[in-house]
Amino acid sequence: MNHRILELYSGIGGMHCAWKHSCLPGSVVAAVDINTVANEVYRHNFPETNLMTRNIQSIKPEELKKLNVNTILMSPPCQPFSRNGNFLDKNDPRTISFIYLIDILSELDNVEYILMENVKGFECSAVRDLFINKLQECEFVYQEFLVCPSTVGVPNSRLRYYCLARRNSTWTFKRKDEIMNRLPKDFDEPFALSEIIEDSVPDKHLVPDKLLKRANIFDVCYKDSRRSCCFTKAYTHYVEGTGSVFTDASPDTVDKCYKQANTHEVGSTEFVVALKEVRLRFFTPKEVSLLMAFPKDYDFPKNISTKQCYRLLGNSVNVKVISELLKILVT
Repeated sequence: MNHRILELYSGIGGMHCAWKHSCLPGSVVAAVDINTVANEVYRHNFPETNLMTRNIQSIKPEELKKLNVNTILMSPPCQPFSRNGNFLDKNDPRTISFIYLIDILSELDNVEYILMENVKGFECSAVRDLFINKLQECEFVYQEFLVCPSTVGVPNSRLRYYCLARRNSTWTFKRKDEIMNRLPKDFDEPFALSEIIEDSVPDKHLVPDKLLKRANIFDVCYKDSRRSCCFTKAYTHYVEGTGSVFTDASPDTVDKCYKQANTHEVGSTEFVVALKEVRLRFFTPKEVSLLMAFPKDYDFPKNISTKQCYRLLGNSVNVKVISELLKILVT
């Protein structure tokens, strides 16, 4: 089957990259997002795609049907189901567009395949129940997953919820009623970070003194590390829970410097000076994109700032995980 794909909440095109990476037949014929900066990046990488800067709820079912798509890939806003969004669930205004899609799904009888990604926590939400009930009403067969990139050979933690749904009853995949935590195939262990580390990274990526004051809570990675923490849109702006930092120094050198630093008051000038030797730095946007499995030739327009790159990547998806899920969905 030659798939005609509609990419909703398209962001910087992570789903588009995943489809290309899967080598499945078909193409993204239209994409929709309201974020103008994300759309600029999307156009830069996929100039041939019909990209619409619109509120999704402004698109009528008839307009969607005219696109003649049979596959929808989407990553609705995750904030309503996260701590940062106060878990407001269906009471959060940011769910309006997704609830609209749920409401009109019964009218989109040309759609046979759906992949939806969201944050961990969505599986416990009222919106999830609305979505699953609608899938069942429209006679879709579905499977839910909670998968981390580290289980598919990528050295990054980014546990996310995924739902695969297809209306075609000939699905060879053996679904389960419970949420699956791994994909039904084996993958190599995550590669070493040395494979994605850039050469001659500018000093502007060094962790500034004001953040080095909290270096006791950093997650430090090395060239031979096979793991890294989830990168969020607040990476480089806040320290806690936003992503790992990197150093070319050896673990022994880092351990020695930390021991020296901890002989001083945490956050003091002496504490910061003791850690300067290891030159802790942030991962560059290119490195983060590679850890999220974007292709090596993917890039950002020159006018997009480093801060904007981090924010856009923090809101995006892991390409490798979705690519593998797509293979399950359509075969």
